[in-house]
Amino acid sequence: MLSLKQSVRIALGSIGSAKMRSALTTLGIVIGVAAVIANVSLGASFSQYFTEEIGSVGNNFIIIESKTSNLLHDNELELVRGTPGITGVSPVSQQVAEVKYISTIRQIAVQGVSEDYEEVANIQMESGSFLTDNDKYVAVLGHDVAYEKFDRFISEKNTIEMTFVKANGEVVTQKFKVKGIISSPQTSFVQSGIEPDVRIFIPIATMNEIMGENYYWGFFAAAESMESISGVTDEVDRRLARNLGVPARDLDNEDAKPYSLLNQEEILEQVDQLSGALGSLLTAVALISLIVGSIGIMNIMLVTVTERTSEIGIMKSLGYKNHEVLSMFIVESMVVGLIGGIFGTALGVIGAYVVVGAMGMPHVFPLDMIFIGVAVSIVVGLVAGVYPANKAAKMNPVDALRHE
Repeated sequence: MLSLKQSVRIALGSIGSAKMRSALTTLGIVIGVAAVIANVSLGASFSQYFTEEIGSVGNNFIIIESKTSNLLHDNELELVRGTPGITGVSPVSQQVAEVKYISTIRQIAVQGVSEDYEEVANIQMESGSFLTDNDKYVAVLGHDVAYEKFDRFISEKNTIEMTFVKANGEVVTQKFKVKGIISSPQTSFVQSGIEPDVRIFIPIATMNEIMGENYYWGFFAAAESMESISGVTDEVDRRLARNLGVPARDLDNEDAKPYSLLNQEEILEQVDQLSGALGSLLTAVALISLIVGSIGIMNIMLVTVTERTSEIGIMKSLGYKNHEVLSMFIVESMVVGLIGGIFGTALGVIGAYVVVGAMGMPHVFPLDMIFIGVAVSIVVGLVAGVYPANKAAKMNPVDALRHE
């Protein structure tokens, strides 16, 4: 009776007798497993990275944006602020202004906000302090605005000059004293395409005075928790719709409403879907390498069966059964897959670690992928070895002994 231990010993002997051929055979499995594991790890790192980035924009935030001008006023602001579950809200208006510091002029996005924006948008100050509702002609600068946009660094108490163009074409120029500098935040992709470190903040009342407006372009609010954010968003939606005359039947029709809502949970779901789709695509491409690797194992096992035909004849003449010959070659095929899986897993882990580190993302590696990678390689070896092993098991011992 041929034991599993003996089958493994024979398999290792066969692999060792043709080291170069065995190495080339396992190369496809190594590359395939490494690619799959690296892609899964990168997908997990991307997902966590974007989750942290979104979290840096604010805690449990809800964004309400007007689709038309002169829609959102103080009445709507108080309506949102009074919604159960809302912990804070800031009105927001945005304009692109011509900003001058000493002799350098740049076009920069300027946002009018209230003092509540510091908390709801998770603003972290590097120096100075954020705006208050009592401020007038003062500004808080994003990190890049202060240190990269102009020929010289801008610091607290420096003065900048901003020129705005009103809707009627009138040009308004006003000087602002810098009150503080925001520390460099993570990249935001929910602020109308403007990264937070390239913005200038001024009081919303000052913005409206300069632009001759008495309305807001949107609100940035915060809910109590991520668990309640969906329900709070729905309640804000219902209140705004009722207040702005949107029929109840159109509540779920985004095109029928003159405003839009987006919350942190929805953005995280979109990011998860995107990273999942990207990970699936990359993994599918990587699986092609596994298929190529399995074909390589099958091919080399067919060659091995042919080379060991006489050995098979001797085994059968000594009384070994078909299933023993079958298991011997299947074990050898699985050992080849296992060796490829071990090296592939190690290569995938190292590759993911290097790439993630180079991109400055968090290192996230699902430990179960090590076991999955090895298991997949063994299964690939098993599947690839079935046909050659079956061919060997069905050989006629007399014909096998005559083979040269």
